Amino acid sequence: MSSRRSPLAALLIVYFLIGSLYAVLTPAWQAPDEPAHYNVVRQLANGRLPVMEASDYDQAYLTTAIEHAFPPTYPIEPISYEDWQPPLYYLMQTPIYLLTNGDLIAMRLFSLFIGAGVVVMGTLTARRLFGDERLVWATAVFITLIPQHLAIMASVNNDSLAELIIALLLWFLVGLVDKKRPFAVSEWIIVGILLGLGFLTKGTVYTMGFIILGTLVYRFWDARRELLSMGLRVFIPAGMLGGIWWGRNTAVYGNFDIFGKATHDAVVVGQPRTAEWIAQFGVAETADRFLTTTFHSFWGQFGWMAWPMESRVYQLLSLLSAAAFVGCLLHLFARRGKRPSAPSVLLAIVLLFSIIVHVGYNLTFVQHQGRYLFPALIPIGLAAAVGLGEWIRPFARRFPLLKSSVPVGLLLFLLMLNGYAIFRVILPLSI
Repeated sequence: MSSRRSPLAALLIVYFLIGSLYAVLTPAWQAPDEPAHYNVVRQLANGRLPVMEASDYDQAYLTTAIEHAFPPTYPIEPISYEDWQPPLYYLMQTPIYLLTNGDLIAMRLFSLFIGAGVVVMGTLTARRLFGDERLVWATAVFITLIPQHLAIMASVNNDSLAELIIALLLWFLVGLVDKKRPFAVSEWIIVGILLGLGFLTKGTVYTMGFIILGTLVYRFWDARRELLSMGLRVFIPAGMLGGIWWGRNTAVYGNFDIFGKATHDAVVVGQPRTAEWIAQFGVAETADRFLTTTFHSFWGQFGWMAWPMESRVYQLLSLLSAAAFVGCLLHLFARRGKRPSAPSVLLAIVLLFSIIVHVGYNLTFVQHQGRYLFPALIPIGLAAAVGLGEWIRPFARRFPLLKSSVPVGLLLFLLMLNGYAIFRVILPLSI
């Protein structure tokens, strides 16, 4: 057991070291939506539960503040367009705010600490799927060291807690969807509580409700009473927790705006809309910008999307991504005729849902940010490990040392990529 824990402990040390560099060196407020997230905590610390209002969003003010790197003449207090968000992450940050007098770096490091749970749960999920430890560690390295993901985890942003809850749910569901594995009733109750906490954290967790429902139906299709019983154990606690927030929103915003999103969408006047881009650039160019920017910003496009890496870096990442994708196709071809395992299908659906949500959001607003795929980072990491490992598999019997080349090679490559991102992209802007 200790031989398994040692690499994970080492990975977590690397995660905290590199993540801390992002937290310390990224200039104040130069992370997506960070001032708005910070202001939710500030209001809670002052004893007020935020309410989304018309004055919370001013596109011209925000654009000028970003372009001038948030000078003192542009205070962040008016930037409050995240006031509609569920409160759990911000409530967790409030003691840190109070203890440190609102120190931004301390709050960033607390987010980084929460994000470490994604690394742990991603590793444990990979172990539930793979018998090969090398694939487990390739997955873990991928999840740990994507530069953009580290930068987001090291900022004040509710993504860290949302991703942790999703990662915990995936770990449970990968086990529960396996009909050969016995389960405890308490596991389903925990899933319900986690889903309810997700409802209190961020909208990206909501899709897990459909994943859980599908898992229940698959597992208990031949035992309808058990299906109903376990479904109630999941959705009653989830609904009770979520209902606290939904009821509050209905009371505050009216019109059955239980998520507050309708109020948010009405407030963010001036935010770029996809229809405007299509009118200006056409469908083909808008789609090309969407795909290109999503890919770039999945790996690393920092600040408010204004600090990209060099084009040759993205070209290299394109080759790596293509190798992983083709490797996955080769793996599927080699397994043709064999039924995919239920956990694999589950994770594929999670990835599909994340893509659908990302595309769907961009049908209205221009939000070509690859971080919106991070809720599916664990399935993506698992696929990358399998795809890259497929290129090694034919030679592994003759050259056993090659089996370790994927996790070790990924580790070295991503360490260099993070070094480049920190010292060539971010550091010059922080001096």
